[in-house]
Amino acid sequence: MSPTGPAASDFPALSAQGHVTFLGAGPGDPGLLTLRAVEALASADVLVAEPDVLGVIRCHARAGVSTPELAVVDAQSTAAGVPVLRDAVNLVMEAAKGGRRVVRAVSGDPGLDGNAGAEMLACATAGVPFEVVPGVANVVGVPAYAGVPLRDTQGADVRFVDARTASDRCWTEVGASDATAVISTTLDSVASAAGELVSAGRKPDTPLTVTVAGTTTRQRTWTATLGTIAQVLKQAKVLPSPEGHQPVIAVVGERSSAAQRDQLAWFESKPLFGWKVLVPRTKEQAASLSDQLRSYGAVPHEVPTIAVEPPRTPQQMERAVKGLVTGRYEWIAFTSVNAVKAVREKFEEYGLDARAFAGIKVAAVGEQTAAALVDFGVKPDLVPSGEQSAAGLLEDWPPYDPVFDPIDRVFLPRADIATETLVAGLIELGWEVDDVTAYRTVRASPPPADTREAIKGGGFDAVLFTSSSTVRNLVGIAGKPHNVTVIACIGPATAKTAEEHGLRVDVLSPEPSVHKLAEALAEFGERRREAAKEAGDPVTRPSERRPGARRRRTTT
Repeated sequence: MSPTGPAASDFPALSAQGHVTFLGAGPGDPGLLTLRAVEALASADVLVAEPDVLGVIRCHARAGVSTPELAVVDAQSTAAGVPVLRDAVNLVMEAAKGGRRVVRAVSGDPGLDGNAGAEMLACATAGVPFEVVPGVANVVGVPAYAGVPLRDTQGADVRFVDARTASDRCWTEVGASDATAVISTTLDSVASAAGELVSAGRKPDTPLTVTVAGTTTRQRTWTATLGTIAQVLKQAKVLPSPEGHQPVIAVVGERSSAAQRDQLAWFESKPLFGWKVLVPRTKEQAASLSDQLRSYGAVPHEVPTIAVEPPRTPQQMERAVKGLVTGRYEWIAFTSVNAVKAVREKFEEYGLDARAFAGIKVAAVGEQTAAALVDFGVKPDLVPSGEQSAAGLLEDWPPYDPVFDPIDRVFLPRADIATETLVAGLIELGWEVDDVTAYRTVRASPPPADTREAIKGGGFDAVLFTSSSTVRNLVGIAGKPHNVTVIACIGPATAKTAEEHGLRVDVLSPEPSVHKLAEALAEFGERRREAAKEAGDPVTRPSERRPGARRRRTTT
């Protein structure tokens, strides 16, 4: 049972009748989903949500969940770029009456954002059981990410205004007060809303912030006053624009002053905020690295440069795995996540599990390889204490001792292109080595045309190279990165390969670790940001320096 209470799926009677969860997906940052929201998504049969909301929640749903499309039906809204959702109520009711568990997800909070109240009433009228999972409201979450607190120790009234439905009386009341006003509107309607407040009595020099794409790495915030916001957006070349229909949150009041935001804008001040970073690794290997880059504010783009395939002749691998079970080996050494995966797949093919490693010592190179083993249920006996490489493993590997080692043989599952360093070193230490090709690495297929164009045209702000092969393969399948792109390499050998391909290396990891490499890139970004601020220049991303790139002055 969940600590937040039982879910509808815990009760067969309710499940047979169907059930609806009205769920707040928050303002856009997937990390703002609540624990209860994740629980509800995991048990859903049907997800009903707008496309942008679906992108936030989909990863928490089970495979095969139904996602009926909400289409645009209102011609006037279509022309304005604001979609009206088709049959949300009917889709929800039809699925629930069919005995399915439905999650109706909305941006922000169901009770404060959108029109979920009408859908809840429809469920209540039809006798369909439902629950509400609150979310972080747009009008609360976006100002927090923009560095604009809505209240302080002195307290203040806070008024929430939806500019699309606000009456003349609403504008008059808010304009005549000194309350902090949080206005939901669109980018091209901000100046009009500001004018309404000035006409109602607010001073033109009242501070104002405007935030678009709040809580996401596309977030941008402009600081102005009620009287200058139209000019600020025009000078920033934001308006006029075909993207003027984008929703924004504007905060009016002293707490949105530029001086205060300079100190509190924590999100947009992240070292790699908004940087589009190319991660040329296999998707499985890129996951934790991409998560780390996101924590620095970057937008990782994973492009596989190698594909992993089984060995051409599997018999050698099959004999070695059988040898593990029959006691042929004293040690098994894993030098990559792919090697762990290859052995695990062979184990599963034979109906084996981690218990087959009983009595065998296990070595692993690299924190990710060790983590993959732990996930398999195997704790490594030996991980290099220094450099995470074959050389580092040999530094710590014990020499063969016939007194203490009943068996003198090591099983080394590896790639077909691996070097002989580890094999030669183990033999020198007195061990016999079964050097087995567990998998083959081949060059991946080229990425989509728009990705190739972005690589060559300077659309990426940085690229992380984690091995010499990623350099060679990326250049081979997609072309050479543009010279404005920051090149970060995991070590001297990788940097040398990059330079041989005509690339300028800007960042070198202090240790051969992908996480240290990402950390080094973040430090580079922070130094770059601070240098721009000290010089009084706008903080821009590397890709904004390329010829033809649209220059936008961002507020930091």
